[in-house]
Amino acid sequence: MAVVVGVDGAGRTHRLRALAPPHAVWVTPDRPEVPAAPSAVVVDDPHRLPDAILAALSDVARRGIPLLLGRRPTLDRPALAELDELAAHDGLTRLAPLDAAAIAALTGRPDLHEACAGWPAIAALLADGGLLGRVQRRLATVDPMVIEVARTLALGLDLADDVLAGATGQPPDALAGALRALRDLGFLAPDTERLVPAVAAALLDDLAPAERRRVHARVATALAASGADPVAAATQLRAARIRTGADVFRAAGDRLRFTDPAAAISWYADAVDAGADPATVAAGRAEAAALVGLPVEPSGASRPADRHRFALVAGAVAAHDGRPARAVETLAAADGRSGHPAAPSATAASPGPLLAVPSLVALGRFADARAALGTDRSSAESVNNGPFLLAQAVVAAASEPGAAVPLLIEAAEAVERTPPTVVLPDTPHALAAIVAVTAGDAGTAEHLLHRALDRGVGGPVFTQRHRLLLAWTRLRTGRYDTALAELRRLGDGLPGREVLLAAALRAGLARRSGDIAKLREAWVSVEPVLARQAVDLFQLEQVEELAVAATRLRQPRRIAPVLAALDGVVAGLGHPPAWTVALAWIRLQIGVAADDPTAVKAAADAVGSAGAGGERQRAQAAAAAAWTRSLAGAVDLDAVLAAADALGAAELPWEASRLAGHAAIRTTDPTAARRLLEVARELSGAEPERAGEGNAAGLSEREVEVARLVLDGRTHKEIGAQLFISPKTVEHHVARIRVKVGATDRAEFVAALKSLLNS
Repeated sequence: MAVVVGVDGAGRTHRLRALAPPHAVWVTPDRPEVPAAPSAVVVDDPHRLPDAILAALSDVARRGIPLLLGRRPTLDRPALAELDELAAHDGLTRLAPLDAAAIAALTGRPDLHEACAGWPAIAALLADGGLLGRVQRRLATVDPMVIEVARTLALGLDLADDVLAGATGQPPDALAGALRALRDLGFLAPDTERLVPAVAAALLDDLAPAERRRVHARVATALAASGADPVAAATQLRAARIRTGADVFRAAGDRLRFTDPAAAISWYADAVDAGADPATVAAGRAEAAALVGLPVEPSGASRPADRHRFALVAGAVAAHDGRPARAVETLAAADGRSGHPAAPSATAASPGPLLAVPSLVALGRFADARAALGTDRSSAESVNNGPFLLAQAVVAAASEPGAAVPLLIEAAEAVERTPPTVVLPDTPHALAAIVAVTAGDAGTAEHLLHRALDRGVGGPVFTQRHRLLLAWTRLRTGRYDTALAELRRLGDGLPGREVLLAAALRAGLARRSGDIAKLREAWVSVEPVLARQAVDLFQLEQVEELAVAATRLRQPRRIAPVLAALDGVVAGLGHPPAWTVALAWIRLQIGVAADDPTAVKAAADAVGSAGAGGERQRAQAAAAAAWTRSLAGAVDLDAVLAAADALGAAELPWEASRLAGHAAIRTTDPTAARRLLEVARELSGAEPERAGEGNAAGLSEREVEVARLVLDGRTHKEIGAQLFISPKTVEHHVARIRVKVGATDRAEFVAALKSLLNS
C-alpha cells in the first residue's frame, strides 16, 4: 500500500489509523505476530521488531497482500530496508511539522508552536505537563553517548562537530549516528541539528547541579582545545550561562584587550568568576584598563613576562598623567634595567626603551633618546614597527619639527596598519598633530587627528586626547567656534596631560573673547598640574596660552618655574631654532600682555638670535622685531603689515591680529591706524563663525567673499585690491578655506567651492 515516514511524535500512528482499512491486521512491538493469510497488514514502529518478523512481513508483501508501513526516517537494518522497499511500491508519505494554527487547534494553546517546533506529540505533552517523562523514557532506550550529545545540545550552543565530539567524549565520525538517533526520537527541530526548545528545557531541568557542571566543564574544555575564535567561544559560554570556561574567557580578554578594551575587562572578570587565578589575568586587565582610562590596579603578577607588561602599562599611564620623568623611569625598568634606556639591543628585547623615546625628547634628554633608539636605521623594524618609527620621528622632531612631519605620518600609518600590542604612552597621530601645528601645518594635523578618531587609534583613552588636539589645532588657526564645539564634547575624568591641554584651550578661547571670568576659571583648573612643574616640550605652545593667562591675572610668579623647566628642556636638545623660537615667543607674548617693552625687547632678541629655522620661525622673528619697535612708539606700517601677513600665512592669525592692533594704537598716523585696525579685524576673526549658522564648511563672510572671487579666477593681488586687503592676507584666507573644505589640491579646492557656494 504505502509507507508513512515521520519522527517519533510527528503523528505516525495517527496517520496509519486514518489510512488503514477496517479489516487490517496490526503488527507492532506489543503484537509482533504475523498472521498466516491476512487481507491487509499495518506495521507500526518496525525499528523495534526483530529481523525474523521483518522478514516474515516482507514475505507477506511479496504475496501481494496490501501492507501499510509507518517508520522513522532512519533505515538502520537490511531487513527493514527490504520491507520498506516492498511497502513503498504504492507511495511514500513524509510527515512534516504542524504550523502554528494546527498546533493551536490541537492543544488550545496558540503559544506552544515555537516551543514544540511543530511536533504534535510534544505540543500535547507540553499542554498536559507530561513531556519530561516522555523524554526520560525515550532516552532510556538509546546509547549513553546519545544522551551526552542531547545534554550538550540542550545548552543551545552553536558548536562545531569537533567541539561537540570533544565535549561528549566521542570521535567526530560517531556524531552522525547520535544526531540521527535524536532526530528519530523527534527531539531535533525540523531540518536542524538543534534540540526542540521544549526538549532542551526538559533536559536541563532534569540535570542535577553536579551533572550540569560536568557538562559545562566538558564544553568549556573542548572549546578551549579546539582553537576556535575565543571571543565567539566565550560569547557562547556566556549565553549558556556556563561559568567554568576560565581559559576561554581569559583568551577572549587577551584577544580584545587592545581592540575593544571595555569588552576585554568584562571577559577577564568572567574568567575570574569561572575560577581563573586573578594573577593570570592581571596584566591583560591592566592593559585594557589603561586604554579605557580606568585606574590600573597594583601588580600581583608572579611571572617575569607579566611583570614586564605591568611595567609597560605603568610607564604609559605615567605619560598619560603628564609625568614624563616617571614614564621614562618605569619604561626603562621594563627592560630589566635601571637608569637610562640606552642599549640598541633593547629594541629587540623589549619595547620599553623605544616607548620611552618621546618622553626622553619631551624632557630634553636628547642623548638618552638617541641611545634608546639605537643606530641601526636599516633594520626591518624601521619598516614594520610603529613604536620604532615613532621614536625615530620624535628624535627628528627634536631638531626640526617640519622635517619630522613626514616621518610621523609614516609612523601613524604603521600603527594603523599593525596596531601595537602594548599601551602607547602617546600616539603618532597626537605627536604628529602637535609637531605639525608647531611647524605651521594645521592641515596635516587635522587630517591625522580625524584618522585617529575614525580608526580608534590608541583606544578610548586617546579619543579625548585626539579630540582636544583637534580643538587645539582649530584654536591656533583661528576657528574658535569649532574649537569650542570639540571642547564641549569632552567627558569628565581627564588625565593630567589632558587637563593642561583643556585648560590651555579654555584660556585661549577666553583670551580671544575677552572673557576674564572664563580665563580665571581655566587658570584655576590647571594650577595643580603646573605646580608639579612636569611640563614638557610637546606642551610648549599650550604653556603659551597659560602664561599669558597668568600674566593677565597677575600671577606671573606661578609661571616662572614652568618656563625655567622648559629652558632646561630646550637646552638639553641643543637649542634647536624651532623650539628656541617657540620658547622665546612665549616670553614675548608675556611681555606684550604685561605691556613691558623691556621684556618684549629681550624676547625679540632671543627670537632673532635663535638661528635659521623654517618659515614660521622667520615670520615670528620679523613679528618680534616689529612688535619691539611698535611698543617703543616707532611704528613702521609696511613692516607691521608684512609681519602680520607672514604670521597669518604661518597659521598664527591671532598673534598677527594682536601685532596689528598694538601697532594701531601706538601710531600717530590716523591713516596707518585705520589700515592696521582693518587688518587686525580681518585676522582676529571679527566676523565670527557661529556654530550652527552659516554655510556647511563654517566659512566667515569674508572667506565667502574671497572664495567667490577665487572661483571667478581672480589672482590674490586682484582679490586684495577689490577687498582692500593685502595679497598676503588673501593668501591666508585661501589657506584657511582650503583646510575647512578639506581639499588637498587645486582641482578638489575648486570643486568644493563650486559645490559649497552654488548649493
